Parts: sequence; structure tokens; C-alpha cells
Amino acid sequence: MIQDARKILLIRFSSFGDVTQCLSVPTRLKEIGPDVQVHWVIRDDLADLVQNHPHVDKVWRLDRRLGMKGLLKLIKELKSQNFTHIYDAHNNLRSHLICLLLRPPWAFSRVFSPPDFLRKSQKRFLRFLLFSWHKNFFEQPFSGQRDLLEPLEAWGLSKELPPAPQLLVPEAEVDSAAKLIPPAWSNKDGYVVLAASAAYELKRWPLENWKKLIQQEDSLHFILLGGREDSFLEELRQIDGQRVLNLAGKTSHLQSAAIILKARVLVANDTGLLHVGEQLGKPCIALMGPAPFGFPSRESTVILQRELSCRPCSKHGQGPCVNSELQKCLRDITPEEVAFHLRKQIA
Repeated sequence: MIQDARKILLIRFSSFGDVTQCLSVPTRLKEIGPDVQVHWVIRDDLADLVQNHPHVDKVWRLDRRLGMKGLLKLIKELKSQNFTHIYDAHNNLRSHLICLLLRPPWAFSRVFSPPDFLRKSQKRFLRFLLFSWHKNFFEQPFSGQRDLLEPLEAWGLSKELPPAPQLLVPEAEVDSAAKLIPPAWSNKDGYVVLAASAAYELKRWPLENWKKLIQQEDSLHFILLGGREDSFLEELRQIDGQRVLNLAGKTSHLQSAAIILKARVLVANDTGLLHVGEQLGKPCIALMGPAPFGFPSRESTVILQRELSCRPCSKHGQGPCVNSELQKCLRDITPEEVAFHLRKQIA
């Protein structure tokens, strides 16, 4: 384990799901020593996810609206911090520029990265083999959190997940979220959260299956979470307005987390809210389709999937679907199967 770390810069700007999974990293970094400071550079609109983390000493916000001028201003401020170690967990052009201008000149004379610098590999050749030739040389099962923790082994740290919760919700956010929910739903019967959307349509369990699940489980209350653009979720609310509450686009990140925190179970597509549930330590049911790199990582999650020769077909699930039966990987997961695991998780 490195002994001379005093101030570590963690770089992970986005996305919602990746940042949520990365919440396990500061906990591991703090194991280097009690006096180590962990600073995190993150996109401004996602900073609320990390600002309450007990192992993050300072949050640096990147405002994309300020463009290159804002990035250079941020780098100047970071340079005054004299970081002893940097972990680039994003690995894109912006993070490369930050690292280039923060690392001391002598570091560039080394053939390999110096011991005070780590970068998460994109494993592009392995991805090429996976998607072009369906040759899978990735560690199995897939785990987004493990991939973010794995580089830390070079510093003598474990890639095993620290225990949940790794996402902490302030009491004020819990109280704020509670005002959005009918008081009767907070009794012993509780509610189930459905994250029925996803960034790409191919990653979404078919809407008719969600409808059948709600209709079958007619004794349960359901809360729908998603973004403002997920107008199709209103079709699920219309099944039974007394049992289904649609909060898509009406909650902040932390309000959504607070709602999941108080839920009995989270049922989710391959989306960022799934990782929120995991980092809160909640029982989850994950409906996994075409993409491999957002896979859940905790034993509290039941993973439902279909082993098909065409899976995975794309990095993020953007498609196109190459199966003769469109979206077979998700369509073959039945509402009855999900209902069985839902009842089991509740019990």
C-alpha cells in the first residue's frame, strides 16, 4: 500500500449511474490512512450525489456551460491544492487535460505511469473482441463497481465492494420526499419503486410487461421514478391511480434516493436508479438486457436475464438489436417471473 499519499484527487464527471457506482471508491481510498484527504471533481449537476459522502473531503464542480474557459479555471484552482495522488476514473479528453496539467514535469519522462497516478482503463481491445467477435475475456460476472475499484489494486487496495450504504441521504431530503407520497403509503404495507425507463429504448423492459406486473400485484402500491422526458410512464399510472403514483421528472437526485430508501423493493431496468438502490443497500430486482457495463454488483440484487448468443450487443444498449426477435433478451423475462421474485424480496 502507498504510504506517502496525503491528498488524492478523484476524477469522475458523469454519468448518473457511473457516479453512483463510483461512490464506493472514496471509502476504499480512505483506507490508505486516517489523514488522507479525498477530493472529487464532478459535473456540477451531479454534485449532490457526492457532497454528503463521509469520505469525500471536498467536491470540485465542473460547469459544462463555461466550456474550455471554465475547465482551465478549475484546473488552475486544482493546481493550488498540490495533490500527491490522482485517480482518473473517467478517462476522457477533459480528465486527460486535468491530469496533464496537474502532474509534475518529471512524471512524463517515465515509460509507465508513476505510482502516484492511476487511470481506469477503457479496455478497448477487449470491448472490440466482445462486440465484434463475441469473445468475452472480461472478468465474470460483469460488475460496474468492481471495474471502478480494480485500478486501486495498484495502490494495495481491494477491489471488493465496501458494504452499503455508500450513498447517504440527508434527513431534510427524506422529509422533502415524504411530502410527495400519500401518508397512508408509509405505513407497514409500504410501496415498491419501479424504474421503468432507461437511457436507450432497447434497455427498457416492454411497457406491456410493466402493466401486467402492476395488474397482477393488485395489493401493492407502486411509485414510478424517471426523468421529465419519460412521459410514457403516465400509461402505467392510468392503470390504477389509487395504487400507482407517477413522480417521473418531479424529484431531485436525492429525493429519488430518499424515495427508494423508504421503499420495500426497487424493480429497475439497467439504469442509474438501479445503482442508487444498490448503494443504499435496498433489495433490488434488475432487468438486464443488451448492455454489459452497468451490471449490478451487490448480493442484495436479484438479476434477471436471458443467456443469448447475441448478448451483449452494444456498450450502452444503443443498439441495433441483432436478434431476429426484437429485444428478445428482455421480452423473454415474464411479468410472472418478476412478480415471483418481487414477492420473495418482500417476504
